[in-house]
Amino acid sequence: MGGFFGVASKKACVDDLFYGIDYHSHLGAKRAGMATIENNNFYRSIHNIENTYFRTKFSDGLGKFKGNNGIGVISDTDAQPIVVNSHLGRFAIVTVGKINNLAELEKDCLARNQQFTELSSGNTNPTELVALLITQGNSFVDGIQNVFRKVQGSCTMLILTNDGLIIARDFLGRTPAVIGKNSDSYAVAFESHSFNNLSFDIEHFVGPGEIVQITADGFKQLLPPNEKMQICSFLWVYYGFPASEYEGINIENMRYQGGYVMGKEDDIEADFVSAIPDSGIGMALGYATGKGIPYQRGIVKYTPTWSRSFMPVNQETREHVAKMKLLPNKGILQGKRAVFCDDSIVRGTQLRDNVRKLYEYGATEVHIRVSCPPLLYGCKFINFSASKSEMELITRQVIQELEGDSKKNLHRYMDDSTQEYANMVEMIRKHLGVDTLKFNKLSTIAKAIGLPKDRLCTYCFDGVDLK
Repeated sequence: MGGFFGVASKKACVDDLFYGIDYHSHLGAKRAGMATIENNNFYRSIHNIENTYFRTKFSDGLGKFKGNNGIGVISDTDAQPIVVNSHLGRFAIVTVGKINNLAELEKDCLARNQQFTELSSGNTNPTELVALLITQGNSFVDGIQNVFRKVQGSCTMLILTNDGLIIARDFLGRTPAVIGKNSDSYAVAFESHSFNNLSFDIEHFVGPGEIVQITADGFKQLLPPNEKMQICSFLWVYYGFPASEYEGINIENMRYQGGYVMGKEDDIEADFVSAIPDSGIGMALGYATGKGIPYQRGIVKYTPTWSRSFMPVNQETREHVAKMKLLPNKGILQGKRAVFCDDSIVRGTQLRDNVRKLYEYGATEVHIRVSCPPLLYGCKFINFSASKSEMELITRQVIQELEGDSKKNLHRYMDDSTQEYANMVEMIRKHLGVDTLKFNKLSTIAKAIGLPKDRLCTYCFDGVDLK
């Protein structure tokens, strides 16, 4: 994943830019970068943030950035921003998305005598590829439409020029973009909560495929949005920061509503509900209200001395750090029947280890409630679980055990009314070693978000790709 922030201001933009980018740190932990422009001169820095935080890498060097306009990114993929000099003029660019046909597009660019200079770990940098596709156009709008036509997957891009910023949201809007305004600046962001403490008010949610130019004086539409949209539903479930909004829909409220419905419908008896922090908290609060039982912190998160574990270099380190950050609260657990709400189950190994500790610390019953349906497909669009093959998903492992083929009868396993679905959930429960396990329904997720199902990407749950 990744997140971006950009500013067009009547004054020096570096402070707003720095803090706006920092507010996207929950979306990635590999690379970060920022760029500003003054009199067509670019000032850029890119740093590795795998073992530290964005602000610790960039704060000491803020004095080098000049200009009133700037962009930046937190990325779990390539080094960004890329700065390009072309027939369209000089520009810097950041992207968020996933290009599934990168090798094919790379070959096409080379056949056009274009060249790649910004290799990421020896491979073509996806953001540079997007920049080259843009330069094949006669204008920025023409070039961005060229990207939309050719990229298979998704791509939202933010461009910095001497004339201001250009935001182009993914053609089907799989990732979000929002424009804000304060007294002397306009900004654009992936996460709207980045506006709150910088005194920006939301002005416009960029539509799918919409292209907008932003200056310190305002913004204008260069290309209208598409009718069709496929925004990622998992953004609300997991990635999004609780204080943000996508399409005007608050993330924490969505999680609360999903938990409330599940709590209302659940027939188990328990003493309290807790969250697997942090992304399970909103759901757990809603569940507590719907079920009519207390919310307590049976697990607490300890972060002061532990670096992030979002996407470390290797899985073993990631699981170890994640485990060390979550502390069972023995005084709350002792002798109690507890419900624990989690955002999702991917591999299940981390949750299984956590569950074992809950019993060791005195819980008499542990009931796991998951805010989304079972994940049956690897994401093709936003790099969620990008490093995982589908056979690493616990659902596919269980289907392999049940059917002898991880791809057999998938339509039955995604239907919560079938015996196959019940068998899959029961086997996952046994793998986790809990008393009961339930997943939220896809219809509940769509209703909690408040958008029609056909305007949401639910590919990871049901394999449906409405291109």
